[in-house]
Amino acid sequence: MQFVPSWLRSYQRSWLSGDLVAGVIVTVMLIPQSLAYALLAGLPPEVGLYASILPIVAYALLGSSMTLAVGPVAVASLMTASALQPLAAAGSADYVGLAMLLSLLSGGMLLLFGLLRLGFLAHFLSHPVISGFISGSAVLIAVGQLKHLMGVKAGGGNVLDMVLQLVRALPHTNGVTLGIGAGSVLFLLLARKYLAAGLVRAGVGSKLADLASKLAPMLAVVVTTALVAALRWDESAGVSIVGAVPQGLPVLAIPSVTASAVGQLWLPALLISLVGFVESVSVAQSLALKRQQRIQPNRELLGLGAANVASALSGGFPVTGGFARSVVNFSAGAHTPLAGMVSALLMAVVIAALTGLFHYLPHTVLAATIIVAVVSLIDVQTLREAWHYDKADALSLLATAGGVMAWGVEVGILMGVGLSLGTLVWRSSHPHIAVVGRVPGTEHFRNIARHHVTTESGLIAVRVDESLYFANAEVLQDTIEGLVASQAGTRHVLLVCSAVNQIDATALGVLSDLDNSLAQRGMALLLSEVKGPVLDRLQNTALGQRLQGRVFLSTHQAFEFARQKTAAPSPGKAMAVTLSA
Repeated sequence: MQFVPSWLRSYQRSWLSGDLVAGVIVTVMLIPQSLAYALLAGLPPEVGLYASILPIVAYALLGSSMTLAVGPVAVASLMTASALQPLAAAGSADYVGLAMLLSLLSGGMLLLFGLLRLGFLAHFLSHPVISGFISGSAVLIAVGQLKHLMGVKAGGGNVLDMVLQLVRALPHTNGVTLGIGAGSVLFLLLARKYLAAGLVRAGVGSKLADLASKLAPMLAVVVTTALVAALRWDESAGVSIVGAVPQGLPVLAIPSVTASAVGQLWLPALLISLVGFVESVSVAQSLALKRQQRIQPNRELLGLGAANVASALSGGFPVTGGFARSVVNFSAGAHTPLAGMVSALLMAVVIAALTGLFHYLPHTVLAATIIVAVVSLIDVQTLREAWHYDKADALSLLATAGGVMAWGVEVGILMGVGLSLGTLVWRSSHPHIAVVGRVPGTEHFRNIARHHVTTESGLIAVRVDESLYFANAEVLQDTIEGLVASQAGTRHVLLVCSAVNQIDATALGVLSDLDNSLAQRGMALLLSEVKGPVLDRLQNTALGQRLQGRVFLSTHQAFEFARQKTAAPSPGKAMAVTLSA
């Protein structure tokens, strides 16, 4: 049976005009971005156009977002360049072939993840790590494009090297190139900030004015290309231009696959897949919520995987969902992926018949387009909020951004993920442990250091706010032993397990040793509020057998048990404890 996506089966005629308009507008925006991001990836300009046709169609058939605009994006382009530049000369046939293979590997991984229903992988990269990665990449991209803005040759493997080489190249700056590039940057920044408001004051509708401001890059491309062509600045002033762009639709072909190339590209492909997936899902979810729609992460994996495979087969490079284009697509009235398919059709027309129009397009304008696009990705707000709320997250963000700028995208993101996981392990190995008492007149129990509570003489009640495993079991034991040593006359030690979701074998052994140690000193270990799955496993152990009659449904029951079992002839006097946090 022929596959028909659900959105097409339920398509409504009233959606058609919005999808058509959005498709046209996104195409106008996509043309300069495709050329610019191909430049950023170190690829010929036509490769960016190739990556803007079949990937869009493939995603439309399998993806779950109605408005996500898939295609070349800045971060994936940077990661492509970072992966391929050590392996082949930028722009060469080998380089293009490796870019296709990188896209094929990324697509294959995403499809496999989708088939295995691993959509939850989106949660393994924390927001601070993603923010730091994108911010660091944005700085790296912007600095890397300054050489095109100045019309000089400069390299460098990190931000510092790039800046030093740019300083050395300052005397060789091409004035006309810098004038065109700096003028384009200024125009794009002013258009982003003031054009929409100016058009509204002139009587243009706010929605149309906002869309017009988003299309400023295309206007910059048209005007500067016309100027360079008319004045022949490429010959008289040495302005670098795109030159001849091959005309004609891409030829479908399977990239050359070798064990050596796969061995060198599998890790970059994996990182591109994960980062692209997380970025796409976050954009898709934010737009879907505005229309009370839902995103299916596993479907997104399949859609993005198919898009990257399609890109590889049609001569492209890794693609993912773009934030700016998706927002424009949504704002322009797109209701379904038909808008993307309209855009793909128009891009095919451009490639088949109109590539000659790009001959005199100056590289400096493409660099200006990239710089303005990525500067907005530098996320200072998240850093500020994280620093005030949780400095560990802020440090993860800074480490990721710094790693990207100093050592490249792969090292940067691995540093961020490693620091995040390290922080998680450290926190779980140093759990919050509270001595609790009863809130007077109730059956509620709270931290004695934060609330006015009463405690029972001879009873130490401890709540550990973490699952118990090999990294924190000894910490709990040391804490309890310290409390027992400081409180003479202790007869019962109660472990409140309301926050314990698991007890591993190491922690089980520690608890067993603690129970034996307390018993030898005439004390008993009690447990309360043990969760069902934990209790099921505990009952089949030697410790569970010994604890029969000492595991309580509620902390209140455990307190009453300790009161009744006290050696004193009458119930112990309650002691009021009032401490400030």
